[in-house]
Amino acid sequence: MERAPGRFTTRLNGAQPILSAGGRCSAGFNVTDGRDDFILTAGHCGPKGSAWFASDAGDRRLGDTVAASFPGSDFSLVRYAAGRAGQGADVVAIGGGNGVRITGAGDAAVGQRVFRSGSTSGLHDGEVTGLDATVNYPEGTVSGLIRTTVCAEPGDSGGPLFSEGIALGVTSGGSGDCATGGTTFFQPVPKALTALGVRLIVSAPARDTSGGGDGGGSGAASAGGASGGGSGASGSSGGSGVGSAAGGGTAGAAGAASPGSPARVPGGGTAGSTPAARLTDPRAVGPGLLVLAGGLVALAATRWLRTERDRAAYRRRYSATWS
Repeated sequence: MERAPGRFTTRLNGAQPILSAGGRCSAGFNVTDGRDDFILTAGHCGPKGSAWFASDAGDRRLGDTVAASFPGSDFSLVRYAAGRAGQGADVVAIGGGNGVRITGAGDAAVGQRVFRSGSTSGLHDGEVTGLDATVNYPEGTVSGLIRTTVCAEPGDSGGPLFSEGIALGVTSGGSGDCATGGTTFFQPVPKALTALGVRLIVSAPARDTSGGGDGGGSGAASAGGASGGGSGASGSSGGSGVGSAAGGGTAGAAGAASPGSPARVPGGGTAGSTPAARLTDPRAVGPGLLVLAGGLVALAATRWLRTERDRAAYRRRYSATWS
């Protein structure tokens, strides 16, 4: 057993923020039990019955905490008030209007490069340095956690830990900050999914161009991982999104170097959008043809006017010799 120095605190104060009377946390991953959709976040963020909102004004109600475990473990479920997470619930936000796809859940490995996102400090990466860690918080002891070198700050609690599109954990707590670095612990996602009887909301597998794949639609993956992709951010009770943040792609071995594949976040930009991509977008063909036609008309009119001007100048120049 290795003892880590420092005073560890839970990160209450999100990837995108969720707010309650107890403070601010971060949305983790969107999950479902087949009937209702939920946000999986940290248990210390609030006890069962806590009401959650997507704005400080309290005018965008997300839902209520229907299950929580803390201390001992550190996970909870916030059921969406509308019952559904909304379009693009398999995509999580990482800032700047960008998002990446979540394709399944899995267990972390020592030495693995991982990514974390939260509403306070944004997207950061680090390395898994230990498993099955026990942390003594002021509120009580939590065991079975993932230990990492990823930084975190108050308000990042509940935010997602991921690598190559695989959901690994939700932010529990730690020491230090993102200016000086520190140690952060995460509640493993597979354990939380099993205990709560839910599964991740993910996209269906992408179509296999060799003819063996199936594409389209969205689905759910239990711990262990499913492949797929989608777009958007998770929806709130009003249909507008509160996205969790995570990665996309396929499960990576220790040392994997990418958070995941880019995807669109509703209301934001598109990761990887380039001028070439916009020019080849079929949706731009119609407007492009209109612009081209307008340009040709303007060119013809300009040439006609120039010809008429030259004719007038010619007549003025030689009219004096006609008399």
